[in-house]
Amino acid sequence: MGSAPELLPERGCSKLIGTRVLQYLKGSPVSFKTHQALVLIVTFLAYTSYHATRKTTSIVKSVLDPQSPDIGLNFFPLRLTNFNESTGSRRLSLKLGDGWAPFNGRDGTSLLGELDVAFLSVYAFGMYFSGHLGDRCNLRIFLTVGMLGTGLFTSLFGLGYWGNIHNFYYYLVVQMIAGLFQSTGWPSVVAVVGNWFGKSKRGLIMGIWNAHTSVGNIAGSLIASAMLTYGWGWSFVLPGLLTVFIGLVVFLILPVSPESVGADREEDEYSYPKKSVDEVTEPLLRQESPVEEKAVGFIEAWKIPGVGPFALCLFFAKLVAYTFLYWLPFYVSHTAIDGKYLSSETSGTLSTLFDVGGVLGGVLAGHISDRLDARAITAASFMYCAIPALFFYRSYGHVSLIVNGALMFVTGMFVNGPYALITTAVSADLGTHKSLRGNSRALATVTAIIDGTGSIGAAIGPLLTGYISARSWSAVFTMLMAAALVAGLLLTRLVMAEVATKIEESRSNRAQEGPLEV
Repeated sequence: MGSAPELLPERGCSKLIGTRVLQYLKGSPVSFKTHQALVLIVTFLAYTSYHATRKTTSIVKSVLDPQSPDIGLNFFPLRLTNFNESTGSRRLSLKLGDGWAPFNGRDGTSLLGELDVAFLSVYAFGMYFSGHLGDRCNLRIFLTVGMLGTGLFTSLFGLGYWGNIHNFYYYLVVQMIAGLFQSTGWPSVVAVVGNWFGKSKRGLIMGIWNAHTSVGNIAGSLIASAMLTYGWGWSFVLPGLLTVFIGLVVFLILPVSPESVGADREEDEYSYPKKSVDEVTEPLLRQESPVEEKAVGFIEAWKIPGVGPFALCLFFAKLVAYTFLYWLPFYVSHTAIDGKYLSSETSGTLSTLFDVGGVLGGVLAGHISDRLDARAITAASFMYCAIPALFFYRSYGHVSLIVNGALMFVTGMFVNGPYALITTAVSADLGTHKSLRGNSRALATVTAIIDGTGSIGAAIGPLLTGYISARSWSAVFTMLMAAALVAGLLLTRLVMAEVATKIEESRSNRAQEGPLEV
């Protein structure tokens, strides 16, 4: 696709309303560092709201289909909320055992599963188009539209409660459209953050920033659970309204790039000396002198060195991560720990340790990759370490609650560490790769390609687990270990390239030290 400079109003330096307010309150121009802090906070809240709306369905599943295994956090095991109109034509019931048609029938579990697969599938494929569009439009407007659409269709799902809607296809279509709007989020926020932060500390900063995923999951769980006492519709409507509100905040104050608000860079974090190694072996981010920026085409973005391997690696990494996201509470509740079976409520609470470990893993992976300047080595190492972690969790997680929690924490750290690294720092690095010659207009497209490919794995993993677990959970863990192995192997070429670069750097340093010693 060609460039479309006429569609890029953000390239101007007009002040946003939020910037004007901050400038008025401070009595002086807003500094570059203040803009960076604003970007981190606003994008953090934006993607937290995205994940909060995603989490609601797992909480409400036990209400829609009380007879099915509850794989969410069941904070309210018994709810008595009946409403009958005087005409008797309408009955809204959340009484345990009643559920909500069509999800309370024998095929209720499979119908709810179809909603999950439909959402993730549309989300994954929509990601490719969202990234392509994101690099061609104003990211602030694009993200705002995505958030407003997400909030609207999340709320429409909840309105089925008051509208007494029992048509499965209504909920299916609403979820699919919601998934399409949600696909605008990740490419946009990563592109914006990538515009404001150079590579030197990008891994650490984005590792901490990526905690929005877990924060969103927890916030969505708490909000949806609290609202169940008032009717399950509120569990969707309230997160939807919060997303709309934050979307308006994004529209008013989010600076897409330093150029969009006329901010001066205090230091050029993008300039690094070139290596004399072959192009394939060069580290991911080496920008040259700025040139006129043109949006990069979809096929051209795939050809950027490193995009293909990291995208395929994320396919298998998210397959593992999302299998835990959707099935871990269920697995824990159906596994005897120290000879006892935990309730759904306790299992859900215990499973949050996986997310906590994931936050630490994301921070560690980002920090280590910054120190080593080696994203592929770090990601592959974490994936290989995830294999024994998965094995030990399956083999010894039943010993005691403490052992289960500790092994779950470690597993989450190694599984989510590379997942967080690839979807944030690596995507931003590749979106500003040296082959683009300083053009940053590929950030959203590259991010969409990588995370979109990963999201296909995220849809396939839970789906396969539903079939395989009926036969053996050991087979499920074997599948997950195999996926982790393949994820690591897919980065072999990039790992060898980074190792070659490190060896050359070491030889160069020794050669420079030699004459000094003489």
